[in-house]
Amino acid sequence: MDIKFNKNEDHNKLLVSDLNSKLKKIYRGGGKKKIEKHHSKGKLTARERIDYLIDDPKDSIEIGAFAGDEMYEEYGGCPGGGVVVKIAKVSGKKVIVVANDATVKAGAWFPITGKKNLRAQEISIENRLPIIYLVDSAGVFLPMQDEIFPDKEHFGRMFRNNAIMSSMGITQIAAVMGSCVAGGAYLPIMSDEALIVKETGSIFLAGSYLVKAAIGESIDNESLGGATTHCDVSGVTDYKAENDKDALDKIKNIVDKIGDFDKAGFNRKESKKPKANPEEIFGLLPAKRSDQYDMMPIIERLVDNSEFEEYKAGYGQTIITGYARIDGWAIGIVANQRKIVKTTKAKTKPSEMQFGGVIYSDSADKATRFIANCNQKKIPLVFLQDVTGFMVGSKSEHGGIIKDGAKMVNAVSNSVVPKFTVIIGNSYGAGNYAMCGKAYDPRLIVAWPSAELAVMSGNSAAKVLLQIETSRLKAKGEKITEAKEKELYDKIKNNYDKQTSPYYAAARLWTDAVINPLDTRQWISNGIEVANHAPIERDFNLGVIQT
Repeated sequence: MDIKFNKNEDHNKLLVSDLNSKLKKIYRGGGKKKIEKHHSKGKLTARERIDYLIDDPKDSIEIGAFAGDEMYEEYGGCPGGGVVVKIAKVSGKKVIVVANDATVKAGAWFPITGKKNLRAQEISIENRLPIIYLVDSAGVFLPMQDEIFPDKEHFGRMFRNNAIMSSMGITQIAAVMGSCVAGGAYLPIMSDEALIVKETGSIFLAGSYLVKAAIGESIDNESLGGATTHCDVSGVTDYKAENDKDALDKIKNIVDKIGDFDKAGFNRKESKKPKANPEEIFGLLPAKRSDQYDMMPIIERLVDNSEFEEYKAGYGQTIITGYARIDGWAIGIVANQRKIVKTTKAKTKPSEMQFGGVIYSDSADKATRFIANCNQKKIPLVFLQDVTGFMVGSKSEHGGIIKDGAKMVNAVSNSVVPKFTVIIGNSYGAGNYAMCGKAYDPRLIVAWPSAELAVMSGNSAAKVLLQIETSRLKAKGEKITEAKEKELYDKIKNNYDKQTSPYYAAARLWTDAVINPLDTRQWISNGIEVANHAPIERDFNLGVIQT
């Protein structure tokens, strides 16, 4: 291997090391003292509960681990958004588990907590996936109630979704393993079956202090809404558990009895590992986001047996399209080619160069046709993003780049097969949209530590913003020296670069996770296995498009 490969490898492995360090910190939740206090009550932590419940923790994927990262610092932060969400198997069946982390502000709901819970329900609804709630929450975080309580995508949407999911026949099981107060009390009771743990679990619309203040009644929380009250008196809950493990064992037994599901019927054969060494991805992926590189060797290190059947290989070469398998599942890949390519549109015209990572009219046209083919054949789509946007300039505009780009966006929008998006490098501007960004409903969307998400690159944005800022200061009569201009540029770029970070995006749930590139196959395989729970219920139709 050459020196450039080694430098790339060192850089990308350091990024993965940084990712692992960040995750370890998040996994500690509210910290050692809060965990010890939690244990002193005889309770397992959210992560301990999930690990005990699921069949194999190594075969699970976590949604939104970075939710809330470096947010709400004025309140002491909110690691993981105060809730842990995992897709895994329980008693041999795929489920999604949502567990409040009571070590983080007693499991109170911040705005990002609500968004993460709704994302979990969205995954459940899209994939007809059973959902298990492990409830241990103090309710809405009152200092931010105006950002979590009243709007359409806020706290109340959870209970609306409970009702919709029930009508769809999606299994919902809730275990009350701690506090469950006020409006949050509706979530377990709107589930199909509810369990409650003796002495530690409680459900009520108002706690003992509020009851005393409101109507003057004196009563302790256990008598007001504990396990004995709700199992033996009110009949609100269905099962009484002795402790956390007993509750989780009961859930396992319930899930074990669930019947089989109708399948979408996606094609799967025996899984084969890539022939090319996946570890070499670290050396193939450039350290600099502006560097050109060949995407094909990356693909060969992700797919089964390193076999890839390329579609329209010689046409529209800045997008690679073709068929492959991941962990045995048949997939269609749409990937940005990041190397400069030579293309000839007709025999009578000379060859021209096209920049890698840019979507041209011919590549958009090819991708549109390929997406339609995958929908026709019922093949899930995987988008590998490293895109700087659509080609600009008079030649492209006169050639109808807007029209061709619109066709591709139309095909992505109307696709009925499940879509999965992996942001490998750049994800800029309308390129993010055409390559199935968050707004286009990928079943799962993840980023590698090398990813950048923004309207444009940091350099380009900083130059534009610098012009605006210097013009504003000059209008106020300030003199802009070369040193002052550099100071302004550096300040603007540093702030912009922070916003393009994959962790900034993951904190806000623009992506489901930041992952080690070597875990990509596991994420896509899990995603398709989950998507196979939801038969396709409508035909692929592009609607009206300009030709």
